[in-house]
Amino acid sequence: MTPQDNPPLSTETVRALLDEIFPGSELIAITLAPGSYSNFTHILTARAVNGAEFRIVVRRYKVFGHYDRGAKARREFTALQCACQNGVPAPQPLYLDETGELLGIPGIVTRYVSGAQIESPADPIAWAHTLGQTLAKIHAIHCDPATRSILLDANAEATSFIHSGSIPDYMRAHPDGERVWQAVHDRLTHLQPVNSTLVHLDYWSGNLLWEGDKISAVVDWEEEAFGDPAIDVAYCRMDLFLLGLGCAVDEFLHAYEAKIGHEVANL
Repeated sequence: MTPQDNPPLSTETVRALLDEIFPGSELIAITLAPGSYSNFTHILTARAVNGAEFRIVVRRYKVFGHYDRGAKARREFTALQCACQNGVPAPQPLYLDETGELLGIPGIVTRYVSGAQIESPADPIAWAHTLGQTLAKIHAIHCDPATRSILLDANAEATSFIHSGSIPDYMRAHPDGERVWQAVHDRLTHLQPVNSTLVHLDYWSGNLLWEGDKISAVVDWEEEAFGDPAIDVAYCRMDLFLLGLGCAVDEFLHAYEAKIGHEVANL
């Protein structure tokens, strides 16, 4: 990876972006958001023609793994459109740059959503209930063939470490790695057939913003996929265990199953 792969977000680029989506607006500040891992996320503060301040978010994708960055931009932009159109709290997508012609590298622009991450909730049961119901709402989003064609294969992504036929070095290095690998390998042949849904693939507490007792936004939709919804359910339950919130694990599952109307297969 070279500097040319990830050019900085310049003031000139930001001003050109504002001219494109909010003509006449004035740039006030550019802030790099903390925690960016597979992307560069900047918060732009600007002033509209009428004098009102507003903020937008620029997400530009790093060279990361085997993903095509243009496809990633298109995937996240489309997923956010689906979420917003179906009442799921998510940032509103504003601009898609698949080629990086304007942003320098492929990326998207969204509205800024205020909120904070919560990993130590005052009421873990109510918190987990909201997590479960919100995930069920995501899985209820209808995906037409055009949308499905740009999503990842959720089942393949979630089990990619199995398909080489050998235990990856990073798993072999862990005391329980070989046992975990073998358990997953053995159970894959016994999965029940289920109806595929939209799958977030990274639904955990770090990708949820809260205002009070409500989720203000589910973020980080760049790996949006289509497949077995149990992937999201299991991943979020794992996060609750790792946070030490064992009391919330069952509530999360019960809230999710109550919303979808049946038990989760392949959990």
